[in-house]
Amino acid sequence: MADTPDDPSLRKIIHIDMDAFFASVEQRDNPELRGKPVAVGGSSGRGVVAAASYEARKFGVKSAMPSVTAQRRCPDLIFVKPRFDVYRAVSNQIRAIFREYTELVEPLSLDEAYLDVTACRKLPTATAIAEDIRARISEATGLTASAGVSYNKFLAKLASDQNKPDGLCVVTPKQGPAFVARLPVRRFHGVGPKTAEKMQALGIETGADLAAQSLEFLERHFRSSARYYHRAARGIDDRAVKAHRIRKSLGAERTYFEDLHARDEMEAKLAEIADIVWERAGKAGAKGRTVTLKLRYADFETPTRARSLPEPVASRDELLAIGCELLGTLVPDARGVRLLGLTISGFGREEKPAAPREDAQLGLGF
Repeated sequence: MADTPDDPSLRKIIHIDMDAFFASVEQRDNPELRGKPVAVGGSSGRGVVAAASYEARKFGVKSAMPSVTAQRRCPDLIFVKPRFDVYRAVSNQIRAIFREYTELVEPLSLDEAYLDVTACRKLPTATAIAEDIRARISEATGLTASAGVSYNKFLAKLASDQNKPDGLCVVTPKQGPAFVARLPVRRFHGVGPKTAEKMQALGIETGADLAAQSLEFLERHFRSSARYYHRAARGIDDRAVKAHRIRKSLGAERTYFEDLHARDEMEAKLAEIADIVWERAGKAGAKGRTVTLKLRYADFETPTRARSLPEPVASRDELLAIGCELLGTLVPDARGVRLLGLTISGFGREEKPAAPREDAQLGLGF
């Protein structure tokens, strides 16, 4: 398998991102939904939007938004229950297309992935490969995908969002610094609303503003994230596309229509979640040492508690016992509990990427 070259600037990276994936699948499979505002998710008082069509997004409806808020913003919003088995099947179709061009495919979720096409010789340029992949996806699934083409993962991901939906954006090494300079920092992967607000208070609103700051200044205000921001603002990202990503965690959570108040009721719900997590861990062959409990109170405060063991969790019963022990640090509480979750992590150290092959062909143009 060809790997990436020693010089990261020689890489040709494509980021493919499906357009409103879940909602687009529903509109594809049900013609009555086409052209209408659609939200995938639960419509009950405790429901959450998992995905929104572009027609719904015009009203400000977006993923992770409470369903009641989404309905208020868009009274004509149509809710559709998610069909994850269908989404996974379509995702597998798309990934099969990716692997016809390169073995270096790093899925981020069902609807997006990085591809390193540096050594691909099916077409003369990375841009041509991205266009071909988009056409193949459309032909095979009836769905549209947006693509970003660049020399690193950071810029490729930014580029894929630039001309959505059904768009393509190419950022060459010469264009990289200027492309980043004019973007608002809130577009940067890893800069959430709170960080963007903090940056704005410091006079940092664009990539150019961020690039003007010294590493020492950024370390003073952003600590461990400072080096990433310092390099990203200059269009620098040396991360390789990893075809076999090491799973960092595995878990499940449930939101409840009625708030939970009794400890024994919470433990019964945790038992159901532990069953799901342990089954998933078994299928994945994953053995982790850290158990994390997530809990959300009725007022939406969401604390977590974790415990790490010297050896991997041995059984479902041990997983549940640790979960219940962690639960005891957070309840009883008069507010009631609306969500519970359990996660296993600490699966082991991530392997180093393989060294580049000496015969890897370089020179593919953008």
